[in-house]
Amino acid sequence: MLNANEVIWIGCDHGGYELKGHVLEFLASRTLAFHDVGCHSTGIVRYPYFAAQVAEAIVRGEASRGILICSTGIGMSIIANRYRGVRASLCTSTYMGKMTRAHNDSNLLCLGGKITGVLEALDILETWLATPYEGGRHDISLGLIRDAETAISSCGVWEPADPMASQVSNGKCI
Repeated sequence: MLNANEVIWIGCDHGGYELKGHVLEFLASRTLAFHDVGCHSTGIVRYPYFAAQVAEAIVRGEASRGILICSTGIGMSIIANRYRGVRASLCTSTYMGKMTRAHNDSNLLCLGGKITGVLEALDILETWLATPYEGGRHDISLGLIRDAETAISSCGVWEPADPMASQVSNGKCI
């Protein structure tokens, strides 16, 4: 659940500009605080600049959650997931929004402004905001993600143990 004092950071490119307007209206109607990093028109821009601002706010602890919107959500999710500690999820259905929060503790929602209708996108957002992380058995996978992030950021390679192989690797840099 979102705390009352949390600020949601939001960014888009030209392909997500129209949907972002609806998302901002939705957030304002529920008195949820947000910080809009842009873009502010349908003029062509490059999505990595906006994705980086939102992802870095999560990494710095200035935001616990963020929203990124481009034409498909794909580009935004690719760049956002490069940041350590960011779990960006591209969602095209309400069920995906629910499950990515419940099982993956997603902290960044990516939406496609040209592929997801406004009503569906707002339903995804509402569900994503309201769904708590379940923890429990899902903590194991999130721990592995953190291990991978640590290994990749220090040496560029993560070699996890293969549960199907007889030889076990410790997932460390070699």
